Amino acid sequence: MLGTLDWTPATDRTDLLAPPTAAAVAAVPGAFAAPIDPELADTAAFCAEYDVPLAASANCVIVAAKRAGEVRYAACLVLATDRADVNGVIRRELDARKVSFAPMADATTLTSMEYGGITPIGLPATWPILVDAAIPDTPEVVIGSGLRRSKILLPGKSLLTLPNAQPLALTL
Repeated sequence: MLGTLDWTPATDRTDLLAPPTAAAVAAVPGAFAAPIDPELADTAAFCAEYDVPLAASANCVIVAAKRAGEVRYAACLVLATDRADVNGVIRRELDARKVSFAPMADATTLTSMEYGGITPIGLPATWPILVDAAIPDTPEVVIGSGLRRSKILLPGKSLLTLPNAQPLALTL
């Protein structure tokens, strides 16, 4: 297991997960959870404190895709060492005229998760989950838990079991 954290099967520690994440985690193979200091939830601080390589940590961002006055939301998951190509690949995949990061208030309200802890596990079932193609090949990856006070560890390929998950080369 990665880093210096005390990983426990996530289904045994639903108290460490946001409610929608707790409701969905049983369907995700190999998920573990661990508590962290919420002040260290941001990726760089988390990785430095808990000895987790940046290349084994993934960030989930919520984007708002706009076309013809309609706004649709999606999640994009990329390794912490990479940047998502929001205005290129993601915009084309979502068939949008414009794509931007969703405002914090929208992201937290629509996901029922804390900013800085948003995870693809437990997102609205209609949202696309775009998983960078490098993630399924990552043996162990750390993602948010829906809360700033914990993280989830799982095999990268497990993220493709989520509803509407699709692998795609998302990075610049």
